[in-house]
Amino acid sequence: MVVAVVEGVAGWGGAVGWLPEMAVAAGGGGWDWVELGINGGGGGGGDDDDDDNGGAKMKVEEWWQQQWGFGEGFGKENGKGIDGVGFIARGITFRNTAGPQNGQAVALRSASDLSVFYACGFEGYQDTLFVLAQRQFFKSCYIYGTIDFIFGNAAVVFQNCIIYVRKPLVGQDNVITAQGRGDPFQNTGISIQDSRVMAAPDLRPVVSSFNTYLGRPWQQYSRTVFLKTYLGSLVNTTGWLAWDNSNFAQNTVYYGEYMNFGPASSTRNRVNWPGYHVITSTNIASQFTVTNLIDGRGWLPATGVPFIAGL
Repeated sequence: MVVAVVEGVAGWGGAVGWLPEMAVAAGGGGWDWVELGINGGGGGGGDDDDDDNGGAKMKVEEWWQQQWGFGEGFGKENGKGIDGVGFIARGITFRNTAGPQNGQAVALRSASDLSVFYACGFEGYQDTLFVLAQRQFFKSCYIYGTIDFIFGNAAVVFQNCIIYVRKPLVGQDNVITAQGRGDPFQNTGISIQDSRVMAAPDLRPVVSSFNTYLGRPWQQYSRTVFLKTYLGSLVNTTGWLAWDNSNFAQNTVYYGEYMNFGPASSTRNRVNWPGYHVITSTNIASQFTVTNLIDGRGWLPATGVPFIAGL
């Protein structure tokens, strides 16, 4: 597996690097595999502009390893990341080496519509994977992190992925997701399906010393579901965490669990929020599938990446 390293930096921008096993949607409605890389240079350099036909545009390099400076803060979109339409990555690890002591440190920021990550890795601590916007699909990937390490306001489905929760700093809680839907009419959300939530090797010996939660509400209408996913014993029995010890958004979020299994899958002691739902209806659960959340039947077949359309 090729590794793109974000060497020891913190920030929200999400510096990334590419090596030649990637693809973009080509002009004329077809899909052509192309070799891509990101230009080397200083922390503010490189290209990730869109080309004329809407695909991701980057300079080709034989090899990439880059160091980027601090991002300018949350919500800034000038950091390195993926934009455009139809980006595909296969067999690449995106790693931020900043460590837990450096706070927010994104390994990848993605805002590419109709984007796919297949057999990729995402390694960091706080805020590892920033799924900023648009329709995205992650298949057979692994994600490492501690706090809010899958976050953003994309419509995104994770299938057959492994979520590894790492050891945080003393006094910190682990939180897997922080979904950022601010408009109740947006069809966005994080759907984690047929996946596994497990303790990373550094957390296993001390797992009883830290709480791990499935998610917390970053915005008023935050929406996250876990469908048919293995929940390891590391997950706290309450399941979900309040934002900064407040009751923010507890009436307006949509947090759901459907047919999960494993030691922490019981919903008996979950949070008593109006916005929390034990999903028993297949019709409701189906709203968060590839077909309905990201309209995947219409565009995923052309990528050649395997997917489950429904439940």
